[in-house]
Parts: sequence; C-alpha cells; structure tokens
Amino acid sequence: MAKRLRMLMRMGNLTRTGQVGDGREEALADYVTAHARPGDIDDVIRAIDTYAYQQATLINIGDEKGLLLDAAVRRVRPRLLLELGTYCGYSALRMARVMPPDARLCSVEFSAANAAVARRIWDHAGLGERVTVLHGTLGDDGRTIERLTTRHGFGPGRLDFVFVDHVRDAYLPDLRRILDRRWLHPGSVVLADNMKVPGAPRYRAYLREREGTEWRTREHHAHVEYQTLVKDLVLESEYLHAPSGAEAGETADPPA
Repeated sequence: MAKRLRMLMRMGNLTRTGQVGDGREEALADYVTAHARPGDIDDVIRAIDTYAYQQATLINIGDEKGLLLDAAVRRVRPRLLLELGTYCGYSALRMARVMPPDARLCSVEFSAANAAVARRIWDHAGLGERVTVLHGTLGDDGRTIERLTTRHGFGPGRLDFVFVDHVRDAYLPDLRRILDRRWLHPGSVVLADNMKVPGAPRYRAYLREREGTEWRTREHHAHVEYQTLVKDLVLESEYLHAPSGAEAGETADPPA
C-alpha cells in the first residue's frame, strides 16, 4: 500500500512524461533481458509481474486485470487490434500471446522513452512484426491516424479490438475519433482499464447513455494492479451499430 501511495504522489510526472520519474521503466527492461528466457512470451510476462511485485510497482494492467484482457481477446479472435497506451509493453505481450497467429496489433504511446522500453522488451520476447508501437497520440492533428490508415491498414470496419489504457481525459475523445472514422464494425470490442482509479467518468457516462442502442457494456470488478486493497473497474464494451445519421459522417455529440 505504501508503494501505491508513493506512486500516486508522482501522478503529475506520469501525466507529463508517461514515466514515474525514478528510472523504473528502463530498469524493468534491464531486468527482463537478464531474467526472462529470450523468445518466451510467457516467461517475459512472468518476469514483468515479478519485477512489479518485488522491485517497483508498474502502471500496466497487471496480472489480475490482465486475465480479463486475455479472455476478451480470446472471445473476439481479432485480426486487427489497437492499443492506446503502450507504457512498457506488458498488455501488448498479453494480447499477442492469445490473439490469432495472423493478427496484428498497433500500440500508440505518447512517450518516446516508453516506446523504446516496449520495443526492447518485445524484441526479447520475440514478437517480431506482429506488434508495432507508434510514438504519438490519436489527438496529434491527424498524424498518428494518418500513419495507422496508410501504413497499417486501418479503415472503415477493419478494427476488431481496442484496448484503452492511457490518459483518462483522452478516453472519450479518442473513442470518438475512432467512431468518426468508422473503424469499428458491429461486434468490435473496446476494453477500458482504470474506470475507478484514476477513473474516466465522461467515458463511462457516454457508454451508459448508449447502452443497448449503440453499445453493450459489461463491468468487471477487480483491483488496482499488483495489490488487493484498492478496487478498480474494467469496462468491456461491444459495439452494436452507429446511431442514425452517423454513417454519413454526422456526430451526435459535440467534440470533447
């Protein structure tokens, strides 16, 4: 619990840089390359969890909530996946482990340092070209969206699965950006972490308002990563269809 409190005190640095500020992310990459078998995704995941429990807490989805992510990817069997918030690459490892062999995952990360850590860990795990990290954000005046479209095959109805685990204020705007480009199709799933800590109330309210018409959402109760005292919530939302008029590019709500 004390480690979690110290982490919360560093939230300002996390918001600005994407890192805690004490070098733990680079130290994690060193730990993984020293303690996990090369080319073994399971062992790399094990090493990251061990580091988070024994060395320094990490802000990835963690082992408990990671099981929810695993189960969702297995159910959907996606061919094209998008992750918003790479951090050190842990959740991408979990998705790569269970997604179909011919699936591709693009992970977007605003911190260049985190992207470098993730690449190093993925190289050690042997992920190859199945997983790609893009340094940027969906809100960077279209630059990252353009790269996803022109280089990675994103387009109307192509995106099967989205994992959202980045800055809380970007959850809803980024979902709207995805919807505006009609990347989703009926049956696409969006899984969102940290619905209680730190929380994304506008995102959750948006989905509640559209429950049963545009979305069908399940709420998974769990705990904040790597401890059992602080509760958290993961939302798993299946896209049903666009509202009337949206097919023509209309937006039901004003931009966030």
